Amino acid sequence: MQYYSTNNKNNKVNFREAILQGLANDKGLFMPESINPLSKNFISNLTKFSLQEISFEIAKNFVEDEISENDLQSIIENSISFEAPLVSLNENLSILELFHGPTLAFKDFGARFMARTMEYFLKGMNKKITILVATSGDTGSAVANGFLNVDGIKVLVLFPSGKISKIQEKQITTLGNNITAIEVEGTFDDCQRLVKTAFVDDELKNKINLSSANSINIGRLIPQSFYYFESFKQIKNKNQKIVYSVPSGNLGNLTAGLFAKEMGLPISKFIAATNKNDVFTKYVKDGNFNPQSSIETLSNAMDVGDPSNFVRILDLYKNNHSLISDIIFSKSFSDGETLNKIQELHDDNNYIIDPHGAVGCLAFDQYKNEVNENIFCVVLETAHPAKFLNVFENNLSFSPDVPEKLLKCLNKNGSTIKVSSKYDVLKEILRS
Repeated sequence: MQYYSTNNKNNKVNFREAILQGLANDKGLFMPESINPLSKNFISNLTKFSLQEISFEIAKNFVEDEISENDLQSIIENSISFEAPLVSLNENLSILELFHGPTLAFKDFGARFMARTMEYFLKGMNKKITILVATSGDTGSAVANGFLNVDGIKVLVLFPSGKISKIQEKQITTLGNNITAIEVEGTFDDCQRLVKTAFVDDELKNKINLSSANSINIGRLIPQSFYYFESFKQIKNKNQKIVYSVPSGNLGNLTAGLFAKEMGLPISKFIAATNKNDVFTKYVKDGNFNPQSSIETLSNAMDVGDPSNFVRILDLYKNNHSLISDIIFSKSFSDGETLNKIQELHDDNNYIIDPHGAVGCLAFDQYKNEVNENIFCVVLETAHPAKFLNVFENNLSFSPDVPEKLLKCLNKNGSTIKVSSKYDVLKEILRS
């Protein structure tokens, strides 16, 4: 399988180079030359397969012969080693809980698969790689955990100072070893800008091998399509219109769902649920894409003003706004509406959802009212609600129980390097 740059379709590399480079040398994002449909027989019989078996069939489509089947199975068994249950709230709505991995966030799928795949490719190459990743919350902890103690790989995680939850910060800053936490005085967009600047700094790239673990890396995006198939498998009545509501920030999760649809999964509609960072929502509405500075909200992992994966969605649908708006509905919501939805789900369903999942539920409500037809929706619950304890403690009368693995993290001392949002400062750290 060849992968081309979204900036130049003649700029192609194989899967190994796409995942090791992270970003194309012309600043474009890598896209697969083709997204091959899975067989109708396989999709019709998903219930016969485990999550790991489904993941293998999907990954094989993108990796082809660059990793042997035995090694690919081993990578998947070692990385996708947790479940993704679908929890029914009523006959029209189920929650896909993606927080059963080590760091309690959906990004465990992509980060762990990518770490094991990179480790596989680096074996015997006598090559060291520095992973540079910007995080608005959950990416940092998932990547840090996924790459912890992986031979030949050093990881620098950039996070915006004071703009992620205390638990998320602890998960990033307490690991040590080959993981370094960089606390940036700025926003997530500043962190993302610093990472992208480093990737096009030829002087720096001549000294160190850089790669990315954000969803700009195709190696993190592909495994995120696994759980769309896994959740579809668990839907009991498939003879109805099925939509997926996706809490959306950098648009990686949404893009992975669109990949799943291209592979043949019969999803009627995607709902891109956004908070006040509504650049994509406005694009879906009128076709104008105007990046803006990110706005701080309670659903902080979605606080993105210039979503990277937008170019992949444009590429996938050949820049056809009419087609994109036909496939994707989008709506944004305020923090107040988010808190009300968390309270409502707790009162009506005895279910505690995190702020991002709550935005997903709000967007489904809006869509359902607009189309006024019988539909079934899967809302992606992207992280465990206990990762946002501050939201509950400051605004609501109840809080989720904190899982043991998070409690252990809270009791550790963290370590960070605090920097300004100027690139030269980061560059010196990378060169040292």
